[in-house]
Amino acid sequence: MPETPPETSSLAFDVWAPHARRVALEAADRRYPMREDAGRPGWWHTRAEAGDGTEYGFRLDGGGLLPDPRSRRQPHGPHGASQVVDHGRFAWTDDGWPGRALPGGVVYELHVGTFTKEGTFDAAAERLDHLVRLGVTHVELMPVCPFPGTHGWGYEGVSLWAVHEPYGGPDGLKRFVDAAHGRGLAVLLDVVHNHLGPSGNYLPAFGPYFTDTHHTPWGSAVNLDAPGSDEVRDYLLGSALAWLRDYHLDGLRLDAVHALADTRALHFLEELSTRVDALSAALGRPLTLIAESDLNDPRTTASREAGGLGLHAQWSDDFHHALHTALTGERQGYYADFAEAPLAALAKTLTRVWLHDGTWSSFRGRHHGRPVDPLRASADRFLGYAQTHDQVGNRAVGDRLPACLSPGLLAVAAGLVLTSPFTPMLFMGEEWGAGTPWQFFTDHTDPELAQAVSRGRRREFAAHGWSEEEVPDPQDRATWERSCLDWSEPERAPHSGLLDWYRELLALRRTEPELTDPDLSAVRVDFDELGRWLVMRRGSLRVAANLTNQPRSVPLSGIAAQLLAASGPLGLGASADLELPGETLAVIRTD
Repeated sequence: MPETPPETSSLAFDVWAPHARRVALEAADRRYPMREDAGRPGWWHTRAEAGDGTEYGFRLDGGGLLPDPRSRRQPHGPHGASQVVDHGRFAWTDDGWPGRALPGGVVYELHVGTFTKEGTFDAAAERLDHLVRLGVTHVELMPVCPFPGTHGWGYEGVSLWAVHEPYGGPDGLKRFVDAAHGRGLAVLLDVVHNHLGPSGNYLPAFGPYFTDTHHTPWGSAVNLDAPGSDEVRDYLLGSALAWLRDYHLDGLRLDAVHALADTRALHFLEELSTRVDALSAALGRPLTLIAESDLNDPRTTASREAGGLGLHAQWSDDFHHALHTALTGERQGYYADFAEAPLAALAKTLTRVWLHDGTWSSFRGRHHGRPVDPLRASADRFLGYAQTHDQVGNRAVGDRLPACLSPGLLAVAAGLVLTSPFTPMLFMGEEWGAGTPWQFFTDHTDPELAQAVSRGRRREFAAHGWSEEEVPDPQDRATWERSCLDWSEPERAPHSGLLDWYRELLALRRTEPELTDPDLSAVRVDFDELGRWLVMRRGSLRVAANLTNQPRSVPLSGIAAQLLAASGPLGLGASADLELPGETLAVIRTD
């Protein structure tokens, strides 16, 4: 039987195309000339018979059919026609969802395409009960905007208002969010405002979305401050608010905000935080903005009233780098500054957030960062982690920590992240020590671009001593397949034991208020660089970690009263010193 045509009515269509001399809408095989809008320079509008599911596009000056810059759906991928989406048709069941603020929470970073072999929202939703039992509170989805092919990281997406069709399209994302809210989980989305992918990006045909005034690693910068930037900013702001409003999302993770070149007095990020806070008030639930920033600048999360940008949290790579060097001994690239005295670096990041807070960075060849005031900055505004998609996937072979660490040190890493003063973040599969790598993979449909990406990736790491044969080909389907989680692992040793440890630590965070106390000034750290032990003081709690494979006598600065958790067998005596076995972490209450 033929498909039932969508219900149609007279819908308004408009598009910003300031350089076009004439614009036409093509919808359902009919063409509608568009008129310039006298009240909005550069805008064109018309009305057409259309409804949910109607495919359409725009023709500029008689050229080929182009997708809508504000397309809500790209059913045939980035190069195809757009499709009308009526968000009101989805049957939400989360009407009573109060939202979930970030303080006190735990974030779980998830890539839809590799979280399961199926690589869809619906398949990911079937694993949400695992996350509930684990004890996390926020699921952070990596980017879901359309990109060429089926498999990719998502950071080369285009159509910033639409959802990647192979994942399940708009309704698939809504079903996932609805299911998460039904289990008490908040959902965050990673969005990319600093660049668009090289394939399927038709924005320059419509207007000055990019500018040569600034340059980024991806080429011309997104136009945030040159002529025409009012409309570009409105495009990005509208996209951000649409995710939060139309998809009931609880927050956004903003990719590489240091690459947002903006010289205007009102910075784009401040404008975004103002608009999101207003939407939060209107919706009556908390909305969270988390920045990925390489600036080490506390003004990113300082309040707007205090002259900051007003974002709610930011990633803290310095904590990751210090922890990574302390655990692995690696010292290449940006790890070099942390590897000189890794325990001292770890202690500083645990108490002052960043190692580089105005100090010399040999990797950058200059001083870097600005100090965090521990008396004013709330520790939960900084995310702490041992692994992320970047720190794993940007390694030559995408090897996770289990590839180079013992089970004992993996447990120590978990303990230091989950008892730190920061908002912890886990990367999918970390909780059971996933043996699968997470590699860089693409699925470009343009043969020349595909070849260039494969060749460029291998040459990049060949320059650092890797043979080209060792570096996985991003375009090889096997690279994606290797990166998919193996869900049989959590059911068998040693993965099951590590998973139990993560669950135990996350339960401890919920029952011990001192572990979620955001007072950074109250955190104290003692350590021995040569002995490779560290003790973090959180009120009456002591988190003692032995990073060697030999026993260590560790001073607690208090009399041990109660063992709350330990990653290995441990006897507790009434002493101010703790005999801590090798590669073990313990959480102890002291008198």
